[in-house]
This record gives sequence, C-alpha cells and structure tokens, in this order.
Amino acid sequence: MLINETKTIAKIRWRLVTLLMLSYFAAYLDRVNLSFAALSMNHELGFSASVFGAGAGIFFLGYVLFEVPSNLALSRFGARRWFARIMLTWGVISLLFVFVRSVPGFFGLRFLLGAAEAGFYPGVILVLTRWFPVSYRARMVGFFSMALPVSAAIGAPLSGLILNLHGLAGLSGWQWLFIIEALPSFVMSVVLLRTLADSPEKAGWLSDQERKWLTQKLSEERKSLPQSGEHRGVARALRNPLVWLFGFVYAGIVAANYGVSFFLPQIVRAFGLSVSMVGVISALPSVAGAIGLLWWGARSDRLHERRWHLLIPGIIVVLALVVVASTDYPPVRLAALIVCGFGAFANVPVFWTLPPSVISDSEVPAGIAVISSIGNVAGFAAPYAVGALKELTGTFATGMLALAIFIALTICVGAIISRPRTATRGMIGEATP
Repeated sequence: MLINETKTIAKIRWRLVTLLMLSYFAAYLDRVNLSFAALSMNHELGFSASVFGAGAGIFFLGYVLFEVPSNLALSRFGARRWFARIMLTWGVISLLFVFVRSVPGFFGLRFLLGAAEAGFYPGVILVLTRWFPVSYRARMVGFFSMALPVSAAIGAPLSGLILNLHGLAGLSGWQWLFIIEALPSFVMSVVLLRTLADSPEKAGWLSDQERKWLTQKLSEERKSLPQSGEHRGVARALRNPLVWLFGFVYAGIVAANYGVSFFLPQIVRAFGLSVSMVGVISALPSVAGAIGLLWWGARSDRLHERRWHLLIPGIIVVLALVVVASTDYPPVRLAALIVCGFGAFANVPVFWTLPPSVISDSEVPAGIAVISSIGNVAGFAAPYAVGALKELTGTFATGMLALAIFIALTICVGAIISRPRTATRGMIGEATP
C-alpha cells in the first residue's frame, strides 16, 4: 500500500503539534502576563523598574537549572505524563502570584515558575525530532512556536480588559489577571494526560502502514548522524563545542524576545494610551511574529536553506532596535517594534532544525536542553539589564541599544558556525530535504 506522505504529515501536525501548541499557548500566558500585571502591580507593591526586571529574569534561572534534568526525565517517563505534570505545576504556581506582597515572595515565585516550566519547550523540540523527518521540521517548529506570538496577540488585549476588573471581589486587576490566565494550564494538563501519544509506535490514530513508513524514514535519518554510545550522550553533549556555540546564538534569539516583550506594554503606555488600547497596540508585534514563524520557517524548508534564514531575521532585529532607541515619535517607534517582532520570531524554527542535524542521536536530549539552558540565561540577563538601564537613565533607549549590540555579537557567531564547511549533511548552508 502506498503512503500519502503529505496527508500523513498533516495528520501528525493536527493530532500532535496542535495539542502541544495549545499547551504552550497556556504556558506563555502564564509567563508574560507579568508584563501587563506590572502596569498596576509595580505601583501597588512599590516595585522599581530594576526589581521588576530582576523578577522577570529570575524565572529563567529556575528554568535553566532544571532544563537538562527535565529533558532527561521526559525521555524516561514519556512526553504524555511529563508534559501533563509540567502544565499542572506551572498552573498552580502562576495562581499563587495572587498572594504576592513582597519582593522576596515575588522573586521566589518567579524562580519556582521557571523550575516548573523547565523542559517544556526543549522537550517539544526533542519530541518533534522523534516524529517528523528533517525536511518538515522548520515548519513544524514554526507551527508549534506560533503559540508564543498568538498568545501574546490574544493575551495582550485580554490582559488589558482583565485589568479593568480592579476592585471586583476586593481583588486588584493584576490579581484577577493571574487567576484567569492560570485556568487554561489546568485544562491542558488533563487534556495532555488523556490524549497525547508518547511516540509514533503508540499513536493509535496512525495506520500500520503510516507508522511503518514514519519509523523507517526517521531511522534512516538517524543513521546518518554521528554515532556515540547511549550512556555517553549527556557527557558528550556537555563537551561538544557546537552545543555551547549554538547556545550562545540562541541567547541572542531569547534576548530579542524577552528583552523587549516584558517591557513592551510600558513602552507603548508612554504613547499616552489607555490600558485597553495598550493591550491592543502591544499585540501588533506579535502578529508580525506569527507571520515570521509560519512564512519564514516554511520558506527555509521549501528552499532547503538554513544559514541566511537564520541570520537575516537577527539583522532585522538589530536594525529595528536601533530605530526604537533613536526616536520617541510613536508611529516610527511602533513600526520599528512591529518589525522587531517579525525578526525576533522568524529565525526560531530555522534555528531548531540545526542542532539535531549536527550532533549524535544519543546527545540530542541533553544537547537540546543545554542549548536552551544557555540561551535562556539571556532571558534573565536581558530583562534585568533593560530594567536597570531604564532606572539609571530614565529611558528605554539605552537598554534597546544594549540589546542590539549583544544580538549583533550572536549573529556574528551564528555566521561562523553556520558556514557550509562546518555543517554536516548540508543542513545549514544548503539543507537536505
């Protein structure tokens, strides 16, 4: 029986990737609702810009510390149970922010939230390598990662509306924000536990012929990777220079996302808009990011090219941040933020096709987690630096310039490690389908 490859891949995308995307949508609401809560929470609790920036960034310390153990636990317990556990714990911790009254409590819960969520994103990247042939991965990572800009695009105006519930039942608007936006995580925890398949072999919704074709295709691709003993995978990943260099490049991508997104509502609020309009306007860069994820990742797969599809969005981000820092004129600043949103997301799916193509199969679980951990250090450093520079200078311009300089450095490293002579299987300079 002949297999319709297009229909099989479409079926997996619908039954697997859509489910994971909805889960990450819920997670991202819990992660970035802090940026809108800050519009009233900072004043009510007396948090300075540097305290808020540090609290936003401390999330990533917990995330980084537990990312590798979490990915290894996923390999042991299976994606279904482990992702359901992650969803449940981060929903509970997000809900506990209702009770924050002090800086130590704020910092502590942000750290715990990062520890609870650790491993979900790199775990999904790992799962996608176990389900999709290499020629489909950029668009699938892009489709999954759509959860980020879509949750921001929907969550931004929604958060603005929820803040208007201030005073209902004696709670502040920011407290209602944490309550309402924690609920989807609880729902998705149950859904994942009941419906997610751990592997193609356990997917009852695939036919026998589809399972056989997919497992054979993936097995053939894995044979072309460098080989190492399974027991040496973690140690080899930690000693692999490419893993650390990829981690530094990913730090630039993370910095572009979180260095701006945590402060985006405050930047837009300076335009003199109402809280509700801040939510609407703040959604525009996320809409551009969603376009970047889908179109740019699919374009990379279609053209079988990775290197310039990785570098060009980063260059766009640098130029956009320079414009943001150089003008206070709202229309120009907003246009630059929208362009920045496109670039900050467009290279995400392209980036994650590269590491699994140049490290051995046994290194992939730890390698992806290490890369994500290194990159997410920037998730702490970027918001903290932007907040501290805002407090020091009274403007976001210096922070935006600092981000631009750092991202430019990561682009240079990305240009070096993505040269065709350093890649295997043609996956960077000229990808194999």
